[in-house]
Amino acid sequence: MVAQEFTVDLDKPLVFQVGHLGEAYEEWVHQPIVGREGPRFFESDFMESLTRTVWWAIPSIWLPVICYFVLKSVRMGHTLPEVALIVVGGVFIWTLLEYTLHRFLFHIKTKSYWGNTMHYLLHGCHHKHPMDGLRLVFPPAATAILLVPFWNMVKLFSTPSTTPALFGGGLLGYVIYDCTHYYLHHGQPANDVPKNLKKYHMNHHFRVQDKGFGITSSLWDRVFGTFPPSKAAKKI
Repeated sequence: MVAQEFTVDLDKPLVFQVGHLGEAYEEWVHQPIVGREGPRFFESDFMESLTRTVWWAIPSIWLPVICYFVLKSVRMGHTLPEVALIVVGGVFIWTLLEYTLHRFLFHIKTKSYWGNTMHYLLHGCHHKHPMDGLRLVFPPAATAILLVPFWNMVKLFSTPSTTPALFGGGLLGYVIYDCTHYYLHHGQPANDVPKNLKKYHMNHHFRVQDKGFGITSSLWDRVFGTFPPSKAAKKI
């Protein structure tokens, strides 16, 4: 794979290679390699281990955290029905955040060395190797860091007693998103709803990569006009 006289060697760690592609990175990263075995990212075994996460680590780590925050709002005086409604609101907020991040951050166009490198780590690797099962969910350490600004954002438009449950709902939305994302790549749905969602997401990977940014649903794609053309959304 040659771009601007630079060849990416897929048998060597990729992260510090892709930046050299320059303007050709955008085309290269959106030519998927379909295979369950993912590439090596780093020479260091420790750094490499930080990039690999089994899917079940996400609910195992974050569901207890969600319960803690939800119960915190209960202890602060809210009834269970009230807390349930707040949590649903948090999940809904996440769906918009999911769409926004995927569209405007994960699909940002880069051409500088470090821009390409950071994009590859964030999302480009997923488009290049979409079936890499150990890089389909977000590493918990990175999630923990990002939860700090998310908590501060939630505090801006909620009361002290509703903030924990709203935050927990947003985190629950994230867990649903990551588990759904893994299932869409590696699951074999038998019912129409998950089947259609899988086709919708695979369409984003293999046909129309600049549309179809929703993962858990196509709601915001329809709202913001990024729903892919019907012809492109047919059977994959």
